[in-house]
Amino acid sequence: MNFISTRGGEKVGGAKAIVQGLSSNGGLFVPEKFPVVDAAELEEMLSMSYAERAAKIIHKYLDEYDYDGLLKACEAAYSRFEGDPAPLVKIDDGVYILELFHGPTCAFKDMALTLLPYLLKEGCRIMGIKEDILILVATSGDTGKAALEGFRDAEGVKIMVFYPNDGVSKMQKLQMCTQDGSNVNVVAVKGNFDDCQTAVKGIFNSAECAAELKKRGYLLSSANSINFGRLVPQVVYYFSAYLDLVSSGQIEQGTQIDFSVPTGNFGNILAAYYAKLMGLPVRRLHCASNMNNILTDFLAKGEYDTRREFYKTTSPSMDILISSNLERLLFEVSGRDAALTAQRMQALKTDKVYRITPEEQARIAQTFDGGWADEDEVVETVYDVFCDTGYTMDTHTGCAMKVAVDWFEKNKKDTTDMIVVSTANPYKFPQDVLYAVTGNDVRDSFKGIKRLHAATAMKVPPSLAALKDKPVRFDKTVTADKMFDEVLSFVSAK
Repeated sequence: MNFISTRGGEKVGGAKAIVQGLSSNGGLFVPEKFPVVDAAELEEMLSMSYAERAAKIIHKYLDEYDYDGLLKACEAAYSRFEGDPAPLVKIDDGVYILELFHGPTCAFKDMALTLLPYLLKEGCRIMGIKEDILILVATSGDTGKAALEGFRDAEGVKIMVFYPNDGVSKMQKLQMCTQDGSNVNVVAVKGNFDDCQTAVKGIFNSAECAAELKKRGYLLSSANSINFGRLVPQVVYYFSAYLDLVSSGQIEQGTQIDFSVPTGNFGNILAAYYAKLMGLPVRRLHCASNMNNILTDFLAKGEYDTRREFYKTTSPSMDILISSNLERLLFEVSGRDAALTAQRMQALKTDKVYRITPEEQARIAQTFDGGWADEDEVVETVYDVFCDTGYTMDTHTGCAMKVAVDWFEKNKKDTTDMIVVSTANPYKFPQDVLYAVTGNDVRDSFKGIKRLHAATAMKVPPSLAALKDKPVRFDKTVTADKMFDEVLSFVSAK
């Protein structure tokens, strides 16, 4: 299968799309056409393991890759998870939580980033690339650690992660700054996630930066969800969740369901949309935001306006105002008009705002609706679910649950099953979750873990508990304009 740029002018194979990460004109790679999973294939996948389902779906996009090699890579990646990689938990009639935090770093980014190193390495082999690869990542918290862990000590690869100083949770920061590996680097940036992401994209789009890196023997690639290799493994868990509902007798094959998805960069919910385009019986996608509710406003008004206040919240992975993957949705609903998509992205860059047509807004509304939760509502939602069901969720999942609850309150006769997507282990945000379920407020993250365990009896992931005794390796902070200097210093180091 070939891939094209959302901004036109480029057509490449799957291997190049993954290795290159971003198209040469700054656009995002999308499949030339969407493969279909028919009813017979869904039936066949009912008895498959998660890794087998992943290989089958991913191979539909990446047909350059050897299927047997891909299957072995999926089996190796998901063997690193504790039990089922993506279990469904029923918490009420017709309401389920899809837990995506059972991987090495306790966040949903593991679902893709345990597999991406294989996709990148195999992509380089297919293309005959001999240079080393430099992976640059801008993170709002979870992608950074998952990418660092996924590429740790990978041969022929260096990885550098930039995160917003004071824009991630204490546990997320510790996870990154104590990272093991001889090929990793982590740097804080003064500003918010959008500052990090804009600067990283600027490096990708700069011929001068590419030339400087090539002199040092490196090619650039990305582990953010702008890279299709990050996005396609996320499509899998929407199929798997649906298949688990069918195989457990909760629904019949062909019955439509809804998903409520917490999202900041729009990648998580876009993967669900791609699953729908492939034939998964999805009725609606509920886009859940925190106080940085730019996506909620966009879905309601058809205007994307970043000229607004930025909030630091207790769901920091969603503290984003520039949602990169929305570009892929715009490309689809515009009739795949690359020139118009490029024009809108330029307007976002220069004017900080763009608008879509009423017809495009109506097309989006056929599948998507949006909602958001303020800080008090997140606390109330996490508390209510804990009291009513005994289930403990993190703050991002709290946003998605609030949006799901709001939907049912407005549509009391709706009997469509709802899956709420849970993106992080509650112990990644122990102080905030502890406050929500008990009202106790502690400053220290590890005291938070101890007291949250006492209150919930929920198992503490060993990887998080071990952070207490790990030395901090990375403590540098720079301004956004100095990020490329840090990149050059990193690749030049012996």
